[in-house]
Amino acid sequence: MTEGRPLPDEQGPEGAPNEQPKHDPSGLELAQNVARSLGAQVRRRRRSGSARHVGPQISGARADDRDPKLLADAVERLVETKGWTTEINVRTLLARWGLLVGATNAAHSHPEAYADTVLTVRTDSTAWSVQLRYLAPQLVAMLNDQLGDGTVTRITVLGPDAPSWKKGRRSVRDGRGPRDTYG
Repeated sequence: MTEGRPLPDEQGPEGAPNEQPKHDPSGLELAQNVARSLGAQVRRRRRSGSARHVGPQISGARADDRDPKLLADAVERLVETKGWTTEINVRTLLARWGLLVGATNAAHSHPEAYADTVLTVRTDSTAWSVQLRYLAPQLVAMLNDQLGDGTVTRITVLGPDAPSWKKGRRSVRDGRGPRDTYG
């Protein structure tokens, strides 16, 4: 028996030797055959005009819900659906407190809270709290102009936090403290 040559008694029809195809260990030939058959199926479907589309839909010339969106647009839509618009606008303006009241007033005061259309502002001293109380109506008008009517109805101005003058275990109840005004 010789390798690669068929034996004389192994002959196919018409006297041709019956040669077995060689095995491709890499599988490349099998992959090529599969790809050719799949390509032929796709070409046949295109020619037949099959209306059934199995793959993902391709977007047309106009925008639809499947198109990618900018992050800013997605966040804006989230804020609107959750009803956070007024709250975010107020927080943004309060972050720019120095631009609203001026650099000098902002150096001695800061916004502390916003709840139920009332803005609470804390100052460094009683003198600055009096100054901001005089400016309160103008600030309310300016905030409502930028945020919309009724967003801020009142500004409460608080003086500095009073320190505790109670020292030790034995202190006088209702003592008058250091005789300074706080607020």
